[in-house]
Amino acid sequence: MENLAILMKALLLLFIGSICFNTSNGQKRDTWYSFLNKDSSKVGFKDQHGVVKIEPKFATAFSPNKFDDIISTLEDSKSVIYGYYLTKSGRVIGRDSMYLWDLTADCESEGFIRFHDRKTDQLGMFNRNGRVAIPAIYNDLTEVRNGLIVALKGAERFYEGEHYSWAGGSGFLIDTNNNILVDQFNSDFTNLNFKSLLISDKATTDTIRQNFLGVNGKQYSFIDYDKEFRKWVKSSLLINLSSKSLLNDSYSTITYWNDSEWVHEVKQTFLDRNFELIKEKLLRLQSIDCNYFISRDEMNEYIYDAEEFQVYFNNCNRPINWKYPLMSIVINYKDKESTQDSFDFLRTDNGYKLISVSIRNGKLRYR
Repeated sequence: MENLAILMKALLLLFIGSICFNTSNGQKRDTWYSFLNKDSSKVGFKDQHGVVKIEPKFATAFSPNKFDDIISTLEDSKSVIYGYYLTKSGRVIGRDSMYLWDLTADCESEGFIRFHDRKTDQLGMFNRNGRVAIPAIYNDLTEVRNGLIVALKGAERFYEGEHYSWAGGSGFLIDTNNNILVDQFNSDFTNLNFKSLLISDKATTDTIRQNFLGVNGKQYSFIDYDKEFRKWVKSSLLINLSSKSLLNDSYSTITYWNDSEWVHEVKQTFLDRNFELIKEKLLRLQSIDCNYFISRDEMNEYIYDAEEFQVYFNNCNRPINWKYPLMSIVINYKDKESTQDSFDFLRTDNGYKLISVSIRNGKLRYR
């Protein structure tokens, strides 16, 4: 009897484990992918096995490439175009609440999507089930970033041409349950790595982090991408720069313009031809008279369109810039043409990696 009990317990644990495994991997297997009808005028969705889940009926302009939990989309019926949100279960919501920025619809982020209350001119968020997770009480909201959202309240909108910005107001750091974590979140949060959140009793003294006092008296700190990158360049990239170290600090492929098209080349073969030139350029950064600047950019979906880069884009093929920023080093030269050399480093899950090179003051060797 004791052996039978042990066997039954083992089988139960195995059964539970298989359920957990299937559940944890279910969302990835259940992703639907967009496809076009015969004349490419409408978009529908298929699962990964090619089974049609939704026949083509959506406008091509706003439809995402992938459908995980909830999407915003457009549909036209009898020459009338209307937008709404659609959940995986088929629930239609927010017919009068589409959130648009620069004529672009919102995209799901971590199972949430923004909506716009036209009556109050405020923003909120639906969850993956189409229920209101964040009430429409904010002027502006970021997408969900590691379970966190930056919210703006009490601001005034002002226009610059066709675009608008916000003036004044108070910034808040909230979670997806609309709990306020930090009520004075007014700094430039665009450089913050929200995946790096640390909560502690005291402010960190780490020079690459920014600290924020939470409403609970705790300190919320985040890595600042700009500070992190500058420190990495000086203390890692340029220290004993060699072909081996640069190979390790490079993405699997290096992208460059060869006078006619963008080329993605395996890093080993590219660096075999161009390492000495790149080394000479990068080591100029150590010179006092080197005129250069560092800027934060984002992946270009038209250049980085290969399958290997898709992890750095969301379901609507927009760069996930808060998580995978592109840091650019641009070196200026005082010559007749005011040339510039630029080196782009992508912040990956394994650190910064050289991903693109553009040399105007000198000559890259193409394949």
